[in-house]
Amino acid sequence: MASVVSTLFLLAAPAQAVQPDEILPDPALEQRARALSAELRCMVCQNQSIDDSDAPLARDLRLLVRERLVAGDSDAQVMTFLVDRYGEFVLLKPSFSGHNLLLWLAAPAVLIAGGLIAWGVVGRNRRRQEPAPLSAEEEAELARLRAGSAGAPETPSR
Repeated sequence: MASVVSTLFLLAAPAQAVQPDEILPDPALEQRARALSAELRCMVCQNQSIDDSDAPLARDLRLLVRERLVAGDSDAQVMTFLVDRYGEFVLLKPSFSGHNLLLWLAAPAVLIAGGLIAWGVVGRNRRRQEPAPLSAEEEAELARLRAGSAGAPETPSR
């Protein structure tokens, strides 16, 4: 039973697509490369980090990150290099800046607008008045119509 549970836990862990030939001999550099790879989007998969993707482009990006780290670049320099080369789309969590402000604010704005519309519709329905009671003349006409239709034979409808 314990082996089944441990196997299930291993299967539930995220798969790492890093190939053995990509791993750097220096554990500190490899740890930095993994941390950076977890923050970069696979341009093919688009919802996976390059660390988790098996796509050839993700492999190329992982190798590029490791190449830059071995060359002595800092983490910030590697990220800047990749953003300059591929744009902010390469980041899984893009920065909050002026040129993508619309993307960051669009979802909350739409949510607020929808809430205001719903609030307005509910408020309008609450403000609806009950129909005014019938006047004495209308009551008499209604009684006459009911009496006339009760004794009249039914006519077939077309």
